[in-house]
Amino acid sequence: MSQEVTKEELLAKARKPAQDAMKLHAQYRGKMQTALKCHVRSFGDFAIYYTPGVAEPCRQIQADESRMHELTNRGNTIAVVTDGTRVLGLGDIGPKAGYPVMEGKCLLFKYLGGVDAVPICLGTKDPDEIVQAVKWLQPSFAGINLEDISNPKCFYILDRLRAECEIPVFHDDQQGTATVMLAALINALKLVGKKIEDVRIVLNGSGAASVASARLLFAYGVKPETMIVTDSKGILHPGRKDIEEVRQTYVDKWWFCQTTNSERRTGGLTEALKGADVLVSYAQSGPDVIAPESIRAMAKDAICFPCANPIPEIWPWEAKEAGARIVGTGRSDFANQVNNSTGFPAIFRGVLDVGATTISDQMCVAAAVALASYAEERGIHDEYISPTMDEPEAFIREAVGVGMQAQREGLATVEIDEDELRRKIEQTIGRGREAHDALVKAGHIVPAEV
Repeated sequence: MSQEVTKEELLAKARKPAQDAMKLHAQYRGKMQTALKCHVRSFGDFAIYYTPGVAEPCRQIQADESRMHELTNRGNTIAVVTDGTRVLGLGDIGPKAGYPVMEGKCLLFKYLGGVDAVPICLGTKDPDEIVQAVKWLQPSFAGINLEDISNPKCFYILDRLRAECEIPVFHDDQQGTATVMLAALINALKLVGKKIEDVRIVLNGSGAASVASARLLFAYGVKPETMIVTDSKGILHPGRKDIEEVRQTYVDKWWFCQTTNSERRTGGLTEALKGADVLVSYAQSGPDVIAPESIRAMAKDAICFPCANPIPEIWPWEAKEAGARIVGTGRSDFANQVNNSTGFPAIFRGVLDVGATTISDQMCVAAAVALASYAEERGIHDEYISPTMDEPEAFIREAVGVGMQAQREGLATVEIDEDELRRKIEQTIGRGREAHDALVKAGHIVPAEV
């Protein structure tokens, strides 16, 4: 088989998920529904679960709000909140067009983490209105997952909500993406025999995912001066007057100009990548956003994570042909998925089970280390640097790591030892998958037609 035919087959494979998505979304009319968790023995039970019996739990919660998690499902329920302004690689497509992504997020929360999640697509782009809406939602949810909100307002919204909410607020495009990237990088560096404190890293893109990735990398030992960050206009450096003029709005981008790129390089991505060991890219959806010649400028045994969705900035086979040794993308249909889907379900599982009041950077580092350790035990190689979604044990380990770290930091409201926490997490995640399998077996979820 010729090289050209092989590429055509790879492209056909890459296009198939989109084709199947149209068929299955139409078949099921969405991916989530509400299901009962209590046993209805007879119609007489409605006097217990609803009126008049339900009045007594209401009175107990009024007297002591902490009993809400004991008497309702709020403790396992979160909201996935968006305004639809930066959906995947599609941009500002609006809250209604973004709904399939939020519903898909809820699917992953339930199936992978046993977390009940509800899509909330807001009909406003105003950051203060979004903040207020989330604050109003707090009585109904134990946590908030912000999703697909454009830069720079996503930083403002997250910072305000973390400061003003009584429940944990997590921006998955920041913290979740950064967590899985760090896990993958830890193991990729082991394979190429390099230490994280010694490598030169280029972040292509300066949006939410890049800012959070930088913060987590610095927390893990990367030196800011050895990193270079680029945006659509080139390398960030102190001479970027266009950024200085808007530094009050783009605070993180201006901070990158001051603290990274100690060599004060200028130019585009190719100049940034000269001699670099690692490329982490959260730019616009590809392909052909990153040219092969840019990858050729990197150091020997280069690590490349072109993570844009739905299509990476450069196809993985092209990056390897250009000299990269290890390549990861944001897609599950290629080797080495570097995508937040292996992060957020377990992070929230651990958060909910210890009643954490926030999600710290160190909790995300703990999640990354747990993911990396599990993959290493399984046997890492160039095509397997981080766990995949079909490895339940990885999610259990990750959730336990998050829950224990929250307790160490004094951020948990529930004290629980590691063995008991693991048993609780195993049961919850297992029930979510078993319920799905039972519905399929009973014919209440019909087989997929592709």
